[in-house]
Amino acid sequence: MTEPDMELAQDTIDVQPEMPKFTWKSAVNALLGMGLAAALIIWGLPWLAKTTWTEIGVRLQTVGLLPSLGFAALMLAGLWIYTFTLTASWPGITHTRAAIVNVTGSAVANTMPGGGATALAASWVILRSWGFKRRAISTGLIVSGVWNVLARIALPLIGIVLVSRNKHDLPPAVSNGAWWGGVAGLLLLVGFIVALTSPVRTRKLGSWLDRRVSPLIARVRKGRQPRLEHLLVDQQSRMSALTRRGWFPMTLGVVGQLLIWFVLFWQIMRAVGVDLPVTDLFAAYAIGSLLRAVGITPGGLGVAEAGIILVLGSWGADHTSAAAGALLYAIFTNVAEIPLGALGWLAWWMGPKAAHAAEDD
Repeated sequence: MTEPDMELAQDTIDVQPEMPKFTWKSAVNALLGMGLAAALIIWGLPWLAKTTWTEIGVRLQTVGLLPSLGFAALMLAGLWIYTFTLTASWPGITHTRAAIVNVTGSAVANTMPGGGATALAASWVILRSWGFKRRAISTGLIVSGVWNVLARIALPLIGIVLVSRNKHDLPPAVSNGAWWGGVAGLLLLVGFIVALTSPVRTRKLGSWLDRRVSPLIARVRKGRQPRLEHLLVDQQSRMSALTRRGWFPMTLGVVGQLLIWFVLFWQIMRAVGVDLPVTDLFAAYAIGSLLRAVGITPGGLGVAEAGIILVLGSWGADHTSAAAGALLYAIFTNVAEIPLGALGWLAWWMGPKAAHAAEDD
C-alpha cells in the first residue's frame, strides 16, 4: 500500500448512529430565536397590519378543511420535487433518503437563528452514516447551496420586473434590497463559473494558500501541514463534474419547489381574500422568500411575514387579509417542517446505517 493509500485508510472510521450533540448554548440560542420570532408574530404582526388577532382569526376561519388539505398537498409536493436537487448533488442517494436530509436540515434551520450552519452539520452526520465520502458530501453541499442562493436572489428581480409592468412601486427599502441582492447574486454566479472553469486559477490559489495558510493550520493543529492546493484542485474537479452531470435535475428541484410554493402562496392569499393580480402576488412571494434568508430569527420567521404585509398593503390589499395569508403560508412552509423534521430524524435513527463510512478519495 502506498503512503497516500495508508493515509486514506487511516481516515476510514466506524459510523455510530449518534444524533448531533446540542449544547446548552444551542438550546439557549434556539429559545431566544423562537422567542424573538414569536414576539414578532404575536405583537408585531397585528401592529404592522393595523388589525387585531380577533380579526385575523375571522379571516382564517373562512378557510375550510378541503382547501387546507390542498395546501398541505402542495407543501408536500414542493418538498418532494426538491429531492431531485439532492439526488443530483449526491449521486446514489434515493429520493426517500433525500427527503429525510431535506426535512431534518430544514427543521434545524427553522428552530434557531442562523441555523443554516447547524443544518449543514446535521446533513453531514446523516450522509456520513449512509457511507458517503467526506469530499462528496462537501461538494454536494457547496453546489446545491449555490443553486439555492442564486434562485432565491433571482426571484425578487423577476418580481420587480413583473411589478414594474403593472405600474406599481415597491417600498424603497425592499427595492434597494432586491437590487443589491441581484448584484450579490451576479457576483456569486461569476465567481462560481470561474471556479468551475479555471483549474489553473484554482491551482494558483491553492499554491498561495499552501505557502501562507497551511503552516498556520499545522501550527494550530500541531500536526502535519495540509496540502490545500491538492484539496482545492480536487474539489474544483468534483464541482465541475457534478455540475455538468446534474445541472438539470438540480435546477428542476430548486425551481420546481419555488414554483409549487408560489402556487401555495397564491391559493392561500385567494382563500383569505387578498384580491391582487398574480404578478403582484408573485413579487410579494419572491420578496418574502428572500427575507427568509435573514438569520435574525429561525427561518426568517416574522421578518418575512412583515415584508409580505408591507408590500401587499402598499399595493392596496386589505391588511388583515394580508396578515392572515402571510401567517397561514408561514405555518405550511416553515412551522410544518419542524414536526416533519422530527419524523425525519426518527426515520434516520431507526433506519440502516453503513457499517463503515466510505474512504475519501
